[in-house]
Amino acid sequence: MMPNLDTVFAALADPTRRAILSMLLEDDMAVSDVASAFPVSLAAVSKHLQVLAEAGLISQEKRGRITWCRLEPDALREASTWMAGFGMMEALDLDAFERFLERELTEEEPEPESPQVQAT
Repeated sequence: MMPNLDTVFAALADPTRRAILSMLLEDDMAVSDVASAFPVSLAAVSKHLQVLAEAGLISQEKRGRITWCRLEPDALREASTWMAGFGMMEALDLDAFERFLERELTEEEPEPESPQVQAT
């Protein structure tokens, strides 16, 4: 993997950072608003935001005294392209597979043949 992908996947590995990205899908948010959604300190949330920014997943902009965070959706494109390579196999139709198993398991099983005794 390229170092950029490593950074992106490392950033995405943390559930708090994924939650932050989900929040930013809606709209830009002030750092203080992001922090208020989590039961951790502002400093801890700021560290999460720094990791996301270093991975290029968000950008931060100072507007007056407030720092705003914005999702950078194009940053996920490379990771998405890499993951799509694994989707080249045909998807498994689980409903059809379930019906197949049901038919196979409910068919009458053939009677076992009785062993033939040879007369001597």
